[in-house]
Amino acid sequence: MSENIRVRSIIGRFLEHSRIFYYYNDGQEDLFLASADWMPRNLDRRVEIMFPIEDEAVRTRIMQVLDIQLNDTNRSRLMQPDGSYIRVDRRGKVPLDCQIALCEEAVIAAGEDVSKLPERRFVPVEAENYEPDEI
Repeated sequence: MSENIRVRSIIGRFLEHSRIFYYYNDGQEDLFLASADWMPRNLDRRVEIMFPIEDEAVRTRIMQVLDIQLNDTNRSRLMQPDGSYIRVDRRGKVPLDCQIALCEEAVIAAGEDVSKLPERRFVPVEAENYEPDEI
């Protein structure tokens, strides 16, 4: 629909995620948050909201979050003109998992020691070692 709009999808641990809309139009920066995935099933059957961010401190923080998300190399997918998605080109970039980075920032902001966090990584059980719990 437009050569100026880019869609980046970040698939990861969290089902609910931010919907940040940043527009730069002839020097004017507009920043919005919204509740909906803009799909007919959501827009036709729910009450959704989109609102501008006007407070400067809040705008600064949201732009920091957006910057981390736009620099993600591990989870990001870019929408192509045909609606398909491709992985972000990682060559020459510092590896970044935006969800882990934002979780670590939250822990630090809460005054916790990030090094004491348990590793959150899915490790599949090997079939030969699996014994289901007895009921």
